[in-house]
Amino acid sequence: MAFSLLKVTKPKPLDLSVSRSFMIFDSVVEERVGLMDQDPSPPPELFILPEKPKPRRDQPWAWRWNPWPPRSVSQSRCSVPPLLRRHHPRQLPLATRPEPTPKHLYAAVSGALLSYLSFGFSSNLHFLVPMLLGYASMVFARSHCGIITFILSFGYLIGCHVFYMSGDAWKEGGIDATGKHNISLSSRLVISCAINYNDGLRKEEGLRESQKKNRLIKLPSLTEYFGYCLCCGSHFAGPVYEIKDYLDWTEGKGIWSHSEEVLSPSPYGATIRALLQAAFCMALYLYLDLQQGGNIYFIWSISEASIILSGLGFTGWTESSPPKPRWDRAKNVDILGVEFAKSSVQLPLVWNIQVSTWLRHYVYERLVKPGKKAGFFQLLTTQTVSAVWHGLYPGYIIFFVQSALMIAGSRVIYRWQQAVPQNMDAVKNILVFINFAYTLLVLNYSCVGFIVLSLRETLASYGSVHFVGTILPIALILLSYVIKPPRPARSKARKEE
Repeated sequence: MAFSLLKVTKPKPLDLSVSRSFMIFDSVVEERVGLMDQDPSPPPELFILPEKPKPRRDQPWAWRWNPWPPRSVSQSRCSVPPLLRRHHPRQLPLATRPEPTPKHLYAAVSGALLSYLSFGFSSNLHFLVPMLLGYASMVFARSHCGIITFILSFGYLIGCHVFYMSGDAWKEGGIDATGKHNISLSSRLVISCAINYNDGLRKEEGLRESQKKNRLIKLPSLTEYFGYCLCCGSHFAGPVYEIKDYLDWTEGKGIWSHSEEVLSPSPYGATIRALLQAAFCMALYLYLDLQQGGNIYFIWSISEASIILSGLGFTGWTESSPPKPRWDRAKNVDILGVEFAKSSVQLPLVWNIQVSTWLRHYVYERLVKPGKKAGFFQLLTTQTVSAVWHGLYPGYIIFFVQSALMIAGSRVIYRWQQAVPQNMDAVKNILVFINFAYTLLVLNYSCVGFIVLSLRETLASYGSVHFVGTILPIALILLSYVIKPPRPARSKARKEE
């Protein structure tokens, strides 16, 4: 089936679920791009365990022979140790709880140690550069520290992409300490910290709710800053979280306040659920060879379990009776939501959830002028930023531009669906199915660029199906100017809000 193509090309894991990818392109891609031989069966050597690679000085033990792919081994080792050691003192009596400073030191030292064990000493130097640049900008140029840190961190990441060509390493089955899973994650933490410190100078009247919640009035100490950036529970695989939440967690404030009146939720049930999910995903990856979903689901699930167990993943209580704890801060993927998304608009809400939230708060919303609504320009710019963050390969740029078109086209179908009268449920259900089929088609089409990366192979793959995944969204966007559905009527209470 389609996964024979994925085995031959040894692609890099996608940032969108492609367990259903390529189902409509198999034969045409084989013919046009020439990635497969005439014999449709995979070569016999693909089923032989890899030879033991030569040890590398900069990777002391991450490359020891193992039948698991090296990148999965290294990332798993970055996530499993925090899980085993993250029984946080939040469960201890109040008198024995450690002060915040030891927690920050533990987070920084353990994160740096895991980085060294997996990628060598040079990886910590790469993390140190954007961290120090960001902190220096907060100290010496607070009024502009957000944009300065964004430009410097982004520029350093681009330089690493150019020098190390991390996409080639991933396509060959290797791993790169400077790739998207490492410096890009720490850069997001550095940038969000600087922007929130910059927001501390602004009046609350001109801020969004998320900006009011996350803004920093006081400069974090170096110990707090390094603990936040290197916290071992999310240093390599995510999730991205805010420094305000990290400080409240370590200091026992807000929803983590230590008092007899505040309930102390037990993390064990949610942790076990995340571990079972991780085990199931790894079983799919190992035994069914679902290379493009199982390993990413596994890594994120392990990371989620470690953050939940530490207590940082707690986000409050539900309004049900009795109330139940919510552990949404560590959730990075909704597997069923990804696999059965009804529209393209839902995909950023269920895949790489915390990074999607970061992009919305620090790129998308900040491009919208006060009193104006976001449009296609803000969406395209956000997707372009995400593309460059992954690397400078043409396949990345094309994929994320395609995703912007895909989401815009899906919004058009959704607006038509909302305009259908309530007594015409059959028509509305047909539009729901059309949106689902549209998402499936354009997503599978677009993902080719993310896998092959090169411009020639991407265009050849798209051309093999007559660029249907590009033409269809553009046609829907243009058609929306001709068929303009009426805006759904809002209730009086909603208008008053």
